[in-house]
Amino acid sequence: MTTHPPSGDARPPVPYGTPDAPRVAVRGEAHLECEPELARIGITVSARGTSRQEALDDLTRRNSAVLDLVRAYGDAVENLETGAFSISPELARHGRGERVRAYQGRVRVGADLVDFTALGELTTRLADLELTQVDGPWWALRPNSPAHREARRQAVVEAVQRAREYAEALGTRLAALVEIADTGAEQPSGHGADAGTSRALRTSAFAGAPVPQAPPLDLQPQRQYVHAQVNARFTMIAPRL
Repeated sequence: MTTHPPSGDARPPVPYGTPDAPRVAVRGEAHLECEPELARIGITVSARGTSRQEALDDLTRRNSAVLDLVRAYGDAVENLETGAFSISPELARHGRGERVRAYQGRVRVGADLVDFTALGELTTRLADLELTQVDGPWWALRPNSPAHREARRQAVVEAVQRAREYAEALGTRLAALVEIADTGAEQPSGHGADAGTSRALRTSAFAGAPVPQAPPLDLQPQRQYVHAQVNARFTMIAPRL
């Protein structure tokens, strides 16, 4: 049995174009440039001893010194976490058999800073510590940053505006939204490394004669680039051609 809509009722839009309801498909994009919200640094603490216990005790002491120093910066540090830890034997290169010459230990620490004025001083002080390597900073936005939301909003606005311009060029107007699809609005477009990261700085400190404390590094935040893109499809009121 065939049913017909009541007289005067509008037909629902279809997901494909028809002569009575032509479809227009457009893409909306937005590119934003904004200041970073986080600066992440990586800290690698190393130790070496003639016995496993000696290496472990030395590594524990140096790791505690690093954590205490980072924590001393209070609210400037948003996140502090310990990553990989390892302690391994170092075999002698000569002689028969597997003879352990020494033990090497290493622990990785990551820190996220939100106060960039403290960043240069902290990295310099960390690099002055014995057998400590500092990598970074890597600049970034938070995953829930308003910049991502604003980029998506602007991409949708552009898609609607572009579709309206097509309809106006045909002497008609949009009738209904059929579909809007996110095509990767969460992926920022950075320069250099992925996800808006910056050129990394690596500094290390090794055992030896004491050196004067270096002045704080002048680290300039790298601006972040956020890209949003959507695909949208609309139906138009049939134009008179």
